[in-house]
Amino acid sequence: MTETFKKIAFFTAGTDEACQALSVIEPQFHSVPLDQADALIALGGDGTLLEALHAAYIHRKPVYGMNCGSVGFLMNPFHLDNLQARLQKAQAVSIHPLVMTATDRSGKKHQATGFNEVSLLRQTRQAAKLKIHAGSVERLPELVCDGILLSTPAGSTAYNLSAHGPILPLSANVLALTPISAFRPRRWRGALLPAHLSVRIDVLESEKRPVSATADFTEIRDVTHVEIVQSSEMSATILFDPDHNLEERILKEQFMG
Repeated sequence: MTETFKKIAFFTAGTDEACQALSVIEPQFHSVPLDQADALIALGGDGTLLEALHAAYIHRKPVYGMNCGSVGFLMNPFHLDNLQARLQKAQAVSIHPLVMTATDRSGKKHQATGFNEVSLLRQTRQAAKLKIHAGSVERLPELVCDGILLSTPAGSTAYNLSAHGPILPLSANVLALTPISAFRPRRWRGALLPAHLSVRIDVLESEKRPVSATADFTEIRDVTHVEIVQSSEMSATILFDPDHNLEERILKEQFMG
């Protein structure tokens, strides 16, 4: 990138490690509120980066993550050498969030965004029963399961991968629809959907088998149906060191044992 990042806002996980990192890094920059910043530096793990993205995309500020957490798949390594130069040379990746509109049993609609995924999970001991539409066509009349999630390529290595879903290259322009502990149909492993398709998930027997819906870290309880679409207008920008770019990391992850 050619920008000069002189004014920086900071976002930390609040852990001892992240706070200590902040105390060392902050004096190197002109620290300002987010709306006045050239970029946002996030210190923590992938969860911290997600929170930072939600804060930054409203102000159209890029986010540069530095790993002070446990996983940090979406983060750059933490070291202080030539940090200003690293920011200027960083590669920008734009990601588009999923927009979830969830309707609860009272009929109230709730909207939230997810840069990683939107997930539906059973709230009680009984399995959820779900009906799935993709592109306005009913694709699965009944799925008995613990839940289901729709993942973006950027989020495909997170919860989606843990649920045995596929890893998606950033350029694939598809979303992963992945069941969580599917009981019936037993052999259904999910689907890859074109990113422009809308998805609707209806909760069957919603009073007997309550289900919650979550977009990243925003949870809505007792939903009756959820509509999900990937936004073409909203986007967030993540900055990566040239030797630590996200596309290459996603490719490498597919060959991990």
